[in-house]
Amino acid sequence: MFLVKMCDPTSSRYKRVFEEYTQVLYQRYPDIRIEGENYLPLPIYRHLASFLSMFKLLLIGVIIVGKDPFVLFGMQAPGLWVWSQENKIYACMMVFFFSNMIENQCMSTGAFEITLNDVPVWSKLESGHLPSMQQLVQILENEMKMNVHMDTLPHHRS
Repeated sequence: MFLVKMCDPTSSRYKRVFEEYTQVLYQRYPDIRIEGENYLPLPIYRHLASFLSMFKLLLIGVIIVGKDPFVLFGMQAPGLWVWSQENKIYACMMVFFFSNMIENQCMSTGAFEITLNDVPVWSKLESGHLPSMQQLVQILENEMKMNVHMDTLPHHRS
C-alpha cells in the first residue's frame, strides 16, 4: 500500500484541487491511502498572526469602551481615533476584517506539497505551481515502479 500526503490542501485555495486529485487517484489506485495535512508557516509568521489576533481584540475593546488611550501618553487623539468613536460599529468591523486579512496572509504558506511514503515527489513551493493531473499520475507511476523495482532487488549484506 502506498501513502500519498498532500500538505495544506485544507486551505480554501486548494481544497477543491485536493478533492479532485483525491477522487481521480482513488479511481486509478484503489489501494492507495491519501492524507491531507496542514503545512505550517514559519514560526515568526505564526507568532505575528497570534499577536495580531490579540491586538485586534484589545483594539475593538478600547473602541467600544470609548476611553481615549492617547491621554495616557499626553497626546492629542488623531483624527482616525475621533472617527472611530463617532462610528464605533463600522470601526470595529474595519479592525476585525483588516486584521483577519493580515492574519490569513501570515498563516497562508502557498504550499501544496506531495509525498509518497514520506518521500517528497512534488513541491509547489519549489516549482511555483500545482502539478497537472497528468504530471501527478506520471510522478506517482514512476515512484511506484521504482519502489516495486527496489523491493525486488536482492539485499546484500556488507
